Amino acid sequence: MREDYLHYLWRYQKLDHQEMRTADGLPVKVISPGAHNLLSGPDFFNSRVLIGDQEWAGNVEIHLRSSDWYMHSHESDPAYDNVILHVVWVHDVEVFRKDNTSLPVVEICHLVAPETVNSYEDLCSNNGNRWINCQNDFGEVDDFFLNNWLERLYVERLEKKSLLINHIFENLAGDWEAVLFKMLAKNFGLNINGDAFLSVAASIPFSVVRKLRGNRLQLEAIFQGQAGLLSGDCEEPYFLSLKEEYNYLRKKFRLNAQGVLPVKYFRLRPDNFPEVRLAQLAGIYNKHASLFNVLINCAQAKDLYKILEVEVNDFWKTHYTFYKSHSPKRKALSTNFMDLLIINTVVPLKFCYARSKGKEEGWEEFSMIEAVAPEENQVIKKFSSLRPQVAVNALRSQALLQLKNEYCDKNACLNCAIGVKLLQREPQF
Repeated sequence: MREDYLHYLWRYQKLDHQEMRTADGLPVKVISPGAHNLLSGPDFFNSRVLIGDQEWAGNVEIHLRSSDWYMHSHESDPAYDNVILHVVWVHDVEVFRKDNTSLPVVEICHLVAPETVNSYEDLCSNNGNRWINCQNDFGEVDDFFLNNWLERLYVERLEKKSLLINHIFENLAGDWEAVLFKMLAKNFGLNINGDAFLSVAASIPFSVVRKLRGNRLQLEAIFQGQAGLLSGDCEEPYFLSLKEEYNYLRKKFRLNAQGVLPVKYFRLRPDNFPEVRLAQLAGIYNKHASLFNVLINCAQAKDLYKILEVEVNDFWKTHYTFYKSHSPKRKALSTNFMDLLIINTVVPLKFCYARSKGKEEGWEEFSMIEAVAPEENQVIKKFSSLRPQVAVNALRSQALLQLKNEYCDKNACLNCAIGVKLLQREPQF
């Protein structure tokens, strides 16, 4: 038995109210279970209960055992002074308030139907036999209900992405162009080099990027140089010209590469090699005088692809690194890569910017993300095998990733709308 299941029982009142009494024998009637608190403090706020002939309004605390009140030191925490009822699975000790009056307690182990407990155990006791707990029922969930839940999950994921953006924004004194530069650099590095690219961007004041954006060679020189990619010995003329520019610019702008993380190549496809991606990033900033304004004023996904479209110079058409050439190949940003930039950089940034301006965020970001193709990864493929066409666009695939990472993998079915919906099928009192 887990405490979060007791929260579920109280929240949805899956209890035999005819037999609900305090340990002292007084009948208990629940007028309102209260608002579920997912943060610190009592488990339910603003509850209303009738104990005997007296109505009480306040908070409710829930534990597996009443002795947990003392295990968690609630007796010395003022946040629990307004608790009016202690709901426990097993009552094993009497709990007293600061004034030595007894805190009313209801033991509920005998108030729950066996079928109710069985439904919970069938759903949440996986033992590693299922990819997700509800995989046998996922395909049968009502479409309208699932759509609403996935939209909420996508907003949750946007909120999570917003944490880093807002942190960077605060550290950069409100310079949205600089925020975009750091986020774009991070996502050009993808999962493997994302942190390294972010550290490169953090080592370059955006004022330097502003000054150099008319010169693609100089932009690429500081990106490659700060990433440590111009420190080796190479007789390639293009490498030498970049290195010469970098040494000049490094001294001029007093650039420091301390704290820059090393780039990685392990399990990278050549198209994602850091040299190529940094050259493309330089091309993006060389192409647009004010990239942030261009992106923030773009309302449709189809126009974003034109903005993000960039080609590498002739050298990179025949190289993945400085040290080895290959037959000519076009290395424009692929549609899939631009999709990832829209999903992970553009839409979250537009979301945060709209919120910072007090605008009603959501509608434009939703319509934009819905026009982007879903990601292709093992999680999305598995969900699609359980429910064909569940990931029809990037909003859906992002929501499914949020579902898997924050609910399924954490066995948090009781906080998931799907899990709660499935449990509602159990017999009622």
